[in-house]
Amino acid sequence: MIYFVSDIHLGGANKEVSKRAERAFCRWLDMAAVDAKTIYLLGDIFDFWFEHHRVAPQGFVRVLGRLAQLTDRGVEILFYTGNHDMWCLDYLTRECGVKIIHVPEVTNIKGRNIHLAHGDNLNTKGQPLLRIMNVLFRSSVTRWMFRWLVHPDISTYLGHTFSNTSRESHGTQPTEQQLHYLKPLVEYAKEHHKRHPEVEAYIFGHMHIPSHIKDQDMEILFLSDWSGDEATYAVMNDDKLELRNFKINETIS
Repeated sequence: MIYFVSDIHLGGANKEVSKRAERAFCRWLDMAAVDAKTIYLLGDIFDFWFEHHRVAPQGFVRVLGRLAQLTDRGVEILFYTGNHDMWCLDYLTRECGVKIIHVPEVTNIKGRNIHLAHGDNLNTKGQPLLRIMNVLFRSSVTRWMFRWLVHPDISTYLGHTFSNTSRESHGTQPTEQQLHYLKPLVEYAKEHHKRHPEVEAYIFGHMHIPSHIKDQDMEILFLSDWSGDEATYAVMNDDKLELRNFKINETIS
């Protein structure tokens, strides 16, 4: 079985919600471990993540331990970074065996070409401020300055403050009023598919609004975040993609 999940936002500003999400995600990883061949983490697993060369964020030990256990058992885990955790270096690879991927990618899974990405920075037409921010935050100069000129405690505080503002800008329920927020990524997928008709499916996180859109010879899946009563993830069994829900509660496996 192939699993796709995103937007856990571990370490978010609301500590109670973050702890509940971490416990639920651990249970989800335990569930996936039964039959998982590959797990794709499609970004914003952490609400904020920034690695200095010898310093990594504290916390999340339950999740990190489970990721390491899974890769030790031979489960492949690939992490496509999101806008909240784009500044990953090699810590998760060295300690947990997770492969880090910083750019969108088309990969062949069970004979199907699938476009995988968190979803940020793919269609920013008409959003000049967002385009400027994306260039700024992805700049190697910005990373260098943040790493060497700002104390880790201060950089973490600033990162969480900005991440909280960004996260709260997203919707959480797939209402008709909110579905228009998916439009930029739907347009991106359709335009990309015209240029690359061999791509059969697109899977995104980022928007926090779960949806499965089928359009002629392609399909687009959006995953949810983990702040509500249920989280929506995707699975691929044989060559079929589908969304599934996972109930979130306080039980620790």
